[in-house]
Amino acid sequence: MSSTTHTRVVIAGAGPAGLTLGNLLQQRDVPCVIVDKFTREQLLGRTRAGLLEYRTVETFKRMGLAKRLLAEGHRHSGCEFRSDGRAFYTDISEYYDGRSHHVFPQQEVVADLLDGFIDAGGDIRLGVSADELQFDADGVRLVGSDGSVLTGEFLAGADGQHGLARGSTPAGAITEYEMQHEFQWLTLQAEAPPSAEHTIYAQHERGFAGHLLRSDTVTRFHLQVPPGDVVESWPDERIWDELRARLEKPGWTLNEGPIFSKNMLDMRSRVAEPMQYGRVFLLGDAAHTISPSGGKGLNLAVADAVELDRVLREFDSAGGGDDSVLQAYSERRVPDVWRAQEFSHALLHMMHTYPAGEPDAAFRQRLQQSRLWQLANAEAYATSFAHSYIGPLPVED
Repeated sequence: MSSTTHTRVVIAGAGPAGLTLGNLLQQRDVPCVIVDKFTREQLLGRTRAGLLEYRTVETFKRMGLAKRLLAEGHRHSGCEFRSDGRAFYTDISEYYDGRSHHVFPQQEVVADLLDGFIDAGGDIRLGVSADELQFDADGVRLVGSDGSVLTGEFLAGADGQHGLARGSTPAGAITEYEMQHEFQWLTLQAEAPPSAEHTIYAQHERGFAGHLLRSDTVTRFHLQVPPGDVVESWPDERIWDELRARLEKPGWTLNEGPIFSKNMLDMRSRVAEPMQYGRVFLLGDAAHTISPSGGKGLNLAVADAVELDRVLREFDSAGGGDDSVLQAYSERRVPDVWRAQEFSHALLHMMHTYPAGEPDAAFRQRLQQSRLWQLANAEAYATSFAHSYIGPLPVED
């Protein structure tokens, strides 16, 4: 027999965006229910990025959910750039008043957010997909795969770009801007201690390579590969040969170990405008996808949740009768999303190799070298890079 639950905010999706919003609302005693098609094991079994911006860490600290992050994560304050036989290190923290990133795997972030929500008595329905969604000026109605029904005043759609929230908005109500990038990555994780205490971005004639921190015993790597390439073309021996060649530096040794994860990444970016339709709000991948260059995806998702919580507070403070107040959510978030898109795109083109056969390849590679020179030698350029890389300050600052 189906059951119906009424709540204030229905949250579709238990990723970083949905769980952050759920915790924020719960801490303000705002009724909410989270529903997700994945089980707990599936949610925590997805290995994702883990570069957390300063404002993201501050958000989790303010929520009281940063204990493990601060104890087990790593402060990340600089990047090394290697190109054309030269290398330089940029202390990005120095250019941003001591602020920095933290490295903490996304699945661990999700675990802490999930436990925080449940331990505080939150209502979450895992392993239940959203089969039907209806909404009008009065609220939303979501029917789950188990026959349960959720009704509420608002829907936070954090169920991904192919989720029901985005797919249920009327045609023409939201415009999507998309870009298929010209590069492709093989991304992998290895049981190998990091070979440096910082991120390494390497530009090489055979393509980009990235060395990224994950933990004391695991390192994440990226390799630029030809578009259309497949994982099967990259046995472990070939991967390590390429990483050694592209990351080579005199006196430096690459730590190697068993590779336990390999994936080809579809390098596509997308932004939906506006990020809402009436009382339906899009968060995270439902509203935008971004290339992994610069590690912005998780951070944008958390920032979406913080802003939506803020707008709902303002809506209540204004008496709860003026829906125009809700428009501030998209108006504030869209510029920040495009700022992150621009930085991610610029970083891609700062480090990747263009096919030699392209008419303007040589010119573009020289532009790339100019950007790297400016990053190493021009304080204003390095400061701008640091602010974009570490991300904007929290709204409260």
